Amino acid sequence: MIDKKRTACFTGHRKIPAQEIKNIEKQLDKIIEKLYQKGVIFYGVGGSYGFDMLAERAVIRAKQRHIEIKLILVLPCKNQEKYWTEDNKKMFAEIKNQADKIVYLSENYSVDCMHKRNRHLVNFSGYCVAYLNKNSGGTAFTVNYARQNGLEIFNLGNLK
Repeated sequence: MIDKKRTACFTGHRKIPAQEIKNIEKQLDKIIEKLYQKGVIFYGVGGSYGFDMLAERAVIRAKQRHIEIKLILVLPCKNQEKYWTEDNKKMFAEIKNQADKIVYLSENYSVDCMHKRNRHLVNFSGYCVAYLNKNSGGTAFTVNYARQNGLEIFNLGNLK
């Protein structure tokens, strides 16, 4: 049985302005440390590029300080990175090698596999760390779904 009080998920935009990356990394480190102090040791991330990769790398950094922390990749399908850039594919391969668990929600891409991934992340979490800057799209849907399901939300974006 999953203990939602010990689990956090991440959701955010794929495109992040380059000048914001360092600040987001610092904020992620602080929030993960704060969550860890509350007893959160399981961190679920959706395995996309952009914010997800920043979050995954932040969890990997936190694992170096706290060995009980676990990185769980919840991936929409087995070939999700098929059309990614070579740099993103390489970074993601390194992240996958350091994950403690990988969950594939479907064998192949489908029109709703990202939606299923986002719901799965929220359904198993008590906290949601987001990078949300607009009121539409998958990240907005996921944050609203998390809010409806009573998760405590930390938004690193400019929407409150």
